[in-house]
Amino acid sequence: MTAPSGPESFVQGHQPPGGGLDVEGHRIEVAGRFTALVNAGELELPLPGSGDTRSRWSALTRIAEADLALARLCEGHADALAILAELTFLSVPGVPTPVPGARWAVWAAEPPGAVLRAERTEAGGWALSGRKPYCSGARVCTDALVTARDGDQRRLFAVSTAVGVAPVPDSWPAAGMAASDTLDLDFDRVPAVPLGEPGAYLARPGFAHGGIGVAACWFGGARAVAATLLRAAAAHGPEPHTLAHLGAVDARLEAVSALLDRAAVELDADPADRKGGAALRSMRVRAATEDTAMAVLHHVGRALGAGPLGHDREHARQVTDLTVYLRQYHGERDLAGLGAALADAERERR
Repeated sequence: MTAPSGPESFVQGHQPPGGGLDVEGHRIEVAGRFTALVNAGELELPLPGSGDTRSRWSALTRIAEADLALARLCEGHADALAILAELTFLSVPGVPTPVPGARWAVWAAEPPGAVLRAERTEAGGWALSGRKPYCSGARVCTDALVTARDGDQRRLFAVSTAVGVAPVPDSWPAAGMAASDTLDLDFDRVPAVPLGEPGAYLARPGFAHGGIGVAACWFGGARAVAATLLRAAAAHGPEPHTLAHLGAVDARLEAVSALLDRAAVELDADPADRKGGAALRSMRVRAATEDTAMAVLHHVGRALGAGPLGHDREHARQVTDLTVYLRQYHGERDLAGLGAALADAERERR
């Protein structure tokens, strides 16, 4: 395992004010950095399946190595642009054209409880009302792709956050990923443009492709945490237990890197998913990356103890943020989905 080579120029020199403990200062700094990246066009990454998918994922990984909260906003923006491009290619009516400087998000979480409803207006349009949880970039994003319920079905809409959208105070009290500004939002008859028919958001190939972009961010966070162990091993000399943990971390990270390489080649060869392998590919990459990142947290903690968690605020923030970010993976539920897909494929083959 090599030490992180450093992020691209647009994230070099990142030093959150006050370190990981200055939550509000860090959030403001991340919002400013995200805005600068969008304005500079640095997040107009190669689209999934464009022939350069690996470069897309590598860019997200490098941003995540510098700051996972920043990566969360950048990944959401890049994913939104990819979704809009995909829908435009599919000739879906009403797809907006992103304007320079617009900061996009994808708000698609639908946990039990709060429900965002889509309703027809008297003028024949659509409006969204209700509460949407887990909206990363709640106070910095200007536009969003949002899922809402049209009756009992999930449907995708494009909205501006300029009018009718209000953050719910204290809806993210935790320190982990606090700088990603992930708040619940209340929608009050917010004008919305439907993008595709009900259910189409999950059915399109790009949904699976986008899931690997999230895993690329997890990978960057794991590399950042692992870098602390690498530096400690180099500084402390041949201590066998530290070296054993370092070896275990390196093997896992290199395996994920190779898996991302292969996934990018396969995706670029079949961007429209005519062979039907996108969902299985995404589930495998996400499962392997989450497992590796959890293992990195375990090995680094066992090797280094409480020292860097108590005295290295950057490392402590990386560990805290990665622990929270990984919970976008739904554990045994997602593993069961992978197992079901494998079993279905085996039955079809017989």
